Amino acid sequence: MPLVKQKLLAIVAILTTALVWGLMWYPFRALNERSVSIAQTSLLVYLIAAMLGIALFFDVYRRQLRWHPVLPLLALLFGWCNFSYTWAVSEGMVMRVLLLFYLSPLWTALFSRLLLQEKLTRTGWLLVGLSLAGCLTILYRPGLLDGAAMLSQRYEWLALSGGISFALGNVLSKRARNLPVPVKSATIWFGVALMGFVALASRQQLGAVLETSAQAWLLLALLGMTLLATSIISQHGVSLLPASQTMTLMLLELVFAALSAYWLAGERMNLQEWLGGALIAAASLLSGKMTQPVAVQEKT
Repeated sequence: MPLVKQKLLAIVAILTTALVWGLMWYPFRALNERSVSIAQTSLLVYLIAAMLGIALFFDVYRRQLRWHPVLPLLALLFGWCNFSYTWAVSEGMVMRVLLLFYLSPLWTALFSRLLLQEKLTRTGWLLVGLSLAGCLTILYRPGLLDGAAMLSQRYEWLALSGGISFALGNVLSKRARNLPVPVKSATIWFGVALMGFVALASRQQLGAVLETSAQAWLLLALLGMTLLATSIISQHGVSLLPASQTMTLMLLELVFAALSAYWLAGERMNLQEWLGGALIAAASLLSGKMTQPVAVQEKT
């Protein structure tokens, strides 16, 4: 296939990924409103995705699967990242959740400095300030300077912690660069399913899985297949496009989420949130210029 067509398909793949994640909040919220909890949905959807993925790519896993000490940590971090995100959008404003989550480049820069010894560039320090300014703009409320809590809602804490988990997981995944992508993907799926299982078990609600209606099972299966397909096509796009172009296209997730939240849930952002969101989006767009790796000296 000509390179131009390959890149065009890669762009379509990333746009599709952005669209899916910009709309993913809706079926999770709809199921939650029909008494299928976020924990139950997370357990079943990601378990379905994991089982289908292993079945479809069994030969790949058989050849490439190997143990690495970082795998349990990746499962916990990415598991909480996805679980907290879906929990947050099920009860909070979709765009507020996404914008707090999109602070992840800030956390990525800090974790990269601590764990990978990557130094922040001058542009990086500017973008850290830009991210923080966006965050403060969104979260500011009257009385904040007098000691009022900056994060007053549970979904805000969930979104923020999910972004931090996502950033730390990405840094650790980069550190374990020799791990095959399919192995990392399966680790994420099982990690989210584990979070759902633990949440249900802690509330003694595991029996609710057996009470899931046939209609809910159909939607859960469709969601599982969608997540699997999205993982596959996104890897195709990422492998062919420059990181900066990928990040630019993925920011359209914010646009898709804003439009869907407005049309499907009647949610509107005020001017303060638009301004904060613009600052965070700008920082995310330029996040590839935040750090520079430490030079490795060759042995002579």
